[in-house]
Amino acid sequence: MTYSLEDKKVLVTGASSGIGAALAEGFARRGAVVGICARRADRLESTLARLREHSPASRAWTIDLADLDGIAGFAETATRDLGGIDVLVNNAGIPKRRDVTRLSPDEVEAVMRINYFSPVRLTLALLPTLIERGGRIINISSVAARLGPPIEGAYGATKAAITAFSESMAVDLRDTDVQVHVVNPGVLDTELFHLPDNESGFHDSVEMLPVDAIVEPVLAQLDAGTFESYVPDWFGDVVSGKFRDPNAFITGTKDYARSQTR
Repeated sequence: MTYSLEDKKVLVTGASSGIGAALAEGFARRGAVVGICARRADRLESTLARLREHSPASRAWTIDLADLDGIAGFAETATRDLGGIDVLVNNAGIPKRRDVTRLSPDEVEAVMRINYFSPVRLTLALLPTLIERGGRIINISSVAARLGPPIEGAYGATKAAITAFSESMAVDLRDTDVQVHVVNPGVLDTELFHLPDNESGFHDSVEMLPVDAIVEPVLAQLDAGTFESYVPDWFGDVVSGKFRDPNAFITGTKDYARSQTR
């Protein structure tokens, strides 16, 4: 059954570039009124201009989601300005590719603040509206949440946290019309893999998909109502293999990591 986005009110976080911008444009092309937020006002305005070519009523707000105390107020503003919210896309996130022997507690906490605490606060703030409207919640996780790749301890843990939260939330909302979706992107060509102050890692030898590759799988997931997806979908087979024999998988990952550092 097709999920119609026509005139739906969609809020996408971290939408000034990358996955967030690609999804926002994809939703706008399908007729949604899209609200986007991010820290970088200049890039946000550029994305908004593209959205308004398809959806003139789309809106943008500049916000630092690391300011957890400001999230409840932002939720009220976005709901008021959009006239409600039908779909929440928790996409905003930051990487921290760092070997655990070189990782500081402050770095771990900073990544957790943006990648986990922030989307949880926003989700809880918007939950009454989403329940009332029978909405959808799309949490952008990562294959790192399921596979524990090298130098992704801090980042992968935040994505595992949002995935676990999503699983329980989907069950808790069983008697509502809200549906929860988790999306696990693999290596997409976004700036997260090119930012300074991050170590090189497993993704260096993996062919990157264009960021637009995320759009159709997410739209298909909304149509199907499925809980979890992988982009590309073959990562799902890798995860299944891991859970069949975690010991062999960790041993193999160690061997691979050694081969990359020789």
